[in-house]
Amino acid sequence: MKYMLLIYLDELALSETEREACYMESTKLAQQIKSSGQYLAANPLYPTAAATSVRVREGKRLITDGPFAETREQLGGYFLIEGRDLDEAIGIAARIPMARKGTVEIRPVIEIAGLPAD
Repeated sequence: MKYMLLIYLDELALSETEREACYMESTKLAQQIKSSGQYLAANPLYPTAAATSVRVREGKRLITDGPFAETREQLGGYFLIEGRDLDEAIGIAARIPMARKGTVEIRPVIEIAGLPAD
C-alpha cells in the first residue's frame, strides 16, 4: 500500500542552517528507504507565502494568495512511500527529521485505475 507522509511544522521555527541540516538528513533517509524499495517520492515545499489557493464556486474561480487555512503548523513537505502496513509507515514517519519538531501525518493513498503511471 502507498502512504503519503505529510510533514507539518511551524515554518518559522528553523534557522537556515537547521533547515539545510534537515534536508541533508531527509536525503539520507530517502536513500535508505529507496534501497529497501519503499521510496516513491519526497520533497520539501516552499513556505506558505509562495502558496496560491484555488476554489471554484458556482462555476467561478476564486484565487487567493497563501494557504487555505490559518494554522499554527504548515505543510512543509512530504514523503510518498510503499509500505506493507500502517506499522511500517509509522516506523518510517518516525525517522523523518521534522517528526522531532513538528508532526508527520500518515495517510493511505487511494489508487484509482486509469490514472497515468510514473
